[in-house]
Amino acid sequence: MPDLPDPAAWLTAGTLVAAVATAGSLFFSLGLGLVPCDLCWYQRILMYPLVVVLGVATVELRPAVWKTALPLSLAGLALASYHSVLQVTSSSCAFGGACAAIQWRLPILGLTIPNLSLLGFALVTISVVAGSGLVGGEASA
Repeated sequence: MPDLPDPAAWLTAGTLVAAVATAGSLFFSLGLGLVPCDLCWYQRILMYPLVVVLGVATVELRPAVWKTALPLSLAGLALASYHSVLQVTSSSCAFGGACAAIQWRLPILGLTIPNLSLLGFALVTISVVAGSGLVGGEASA
């Protein structure tokens, strides 16, 4: 099995994904004027700190950041998964608001905002796990 890139590359990638996801969510609300539903707010609460947490870990080269970042990214992954399923299977949301409504869809692939959030959390989770050495190496303490 080939060696994975060094932890700094994975942490940098995770930081960039979190930063793009954060900027994208702000563009949807401030640029396009879309009002975030309750589930969107919870996902934002979990994604926004990842920019700082992973950014600092990248600068200081701290692969042990998984202890902080993984709970945030896994919780966000679960919420975004639920939100994506909710949009396909339901017309109402138990959290209140219009969580099942599709406010915007990516023109080329047809992904909705919760689908993009799911993709972002999945990529951050992969980068944190790969950068920490939890897979294919020794985990940093």
